[in-house]
Amino acid sequence: MTTVILSQFANDAALCCRLMSVSMRGQMQYRASFLMLVAGTFAISFLEFGAVWIMFDRFGHLRDWSLAEVAVFYGLVNSGFALAEATSRGFEHVPEAIRSGTFDRVLLRPRSIVLQLLGQELQLRRVGRLSQGLLVLGWAWQELGLGFDLPRLGLTGLAILGSASLFYALSVLQGLLSFWTTEALEIANCLTHGGNFVGQYPITIYRDSFRRFFTWIVPLACVTYYPALAIMGRNDAPLSLNSWLAPLAGFAFLAVSLRLWRFGVRYYRSTGS
Repeated sequence: MTTVILSQFANDAALCCRLMSVSMRGQMQYRASFLMLVAGTFAISFLEFGAVWIMFDRFGHLRDWSLAEVAVFYGLVNSGFALAEATSRGFEHVPEAIRSGTFDRVLLRPRSIVLQLLGQELQLRRVGRLSQGLLVLGWAWQELGLGFDLPRLGLTGLAILGSASLFYALSVLQGLLSFWTTEALEIANCLTHGGNFVGQYPITIYRDSFRRFFTWIVPLACVTYYPALAIMGRNDAPLSLNSWLAPLAGFAFLAVSLRLWRFGVRYYRSTGS
């Protein structure tokens, strides 16, 4: 039984890699256009951080937070958001696929629906946002004098992956809502792009109800705020067990969203029904 499961997993992984390879080759056919898209994404993301820089240049600090400390939040959430955006395009296209009837073809194929949507399109231009987020994070790292610390680096990587899992889960939920309404895009954007903006700042600057929502319902604070505290050494027990467990909330949120996705697919009744 274990051998069969491992074999199926290997076949699915190989298919996913093949689909992504096709997507990458298609995007690289026009390299000049691809490079301009990457540069444009990088520049737009840099302008976003430029607005944060201007705010700190004017006011000096945000409560008791410095620009370098806020840059840690910015780098973590934007790096994770870029990874999720690059791989979740298939779920974002679900509303269009349902309206046009092409989603039924996905259901008829003898492969995992999640796998097909995951490999549908790999958005390489998101490399621009990812590199900008990592660049800001590297600058903040140097400004705070964190040095080459393997536990901190490990927690940083885990926080980025947890953030990517959370934003990917929100894209899955966007696709799920499309089974009942084809106008779910704006609702989802409130949580995806809105959540990305919220995560760029310490969660403590928001109202209590807002903090509770982005901690217990959408665990954005768990994947960015609490790991960042430990990375910067702003809590009593830097790199404690709780600091390592907090980013796992992003993976748990993704698991729940995929479970709900299976429920939605089971009760989907096809176009026109």
